[in-house]
Amino acid sequence: QVQLVESGGGLVQAGDSLRLSCAASGRTFSMYAMGWFRQAPGKEREFVTAITWTGGSTYYADSVKGRFTISRDNAKNTLYLQMNSLKPEDTAVYYCALRNRRWGAVHTGSSEYDYWGQGTQVTVSS
Repeated sequence: QVQLVESGGGLVQAGDSLRLSCAASGRTFSMYAMGWFRQAPGKEREFVTAITWTGGSTYYADSVKGRFTISRDNAKNTLYLQMNSLKPEDTAVYYCALRNRRWGAVHTGSSEYDYWGQGTQVTVSS
């Protein structure tokens, strides 16, 4: 069974940085595209960023482009999200997700991802 465990969330001020981590187990991590999504109170879960199984290609929502960076360390079975220049509107629960298609492409739709972590809260104060 796949297990994804996020960490690194917290309370920060606008302009600060945070790095989220997602530790994966139960699959050969390097074979699967991964993504980060977020959900703010009263809003639907939204795509943030995704990365191919090789790490060679990345995709970002317009709202985070230039501020957030996704990366992966396949040797450590870990996905990362570096968040810089945080804004209050970035406040949300952040989830990592695995798309259960070997060597498959990334996708921006949450329904295309099969396994999810429990989420980590990121709160940005103004």
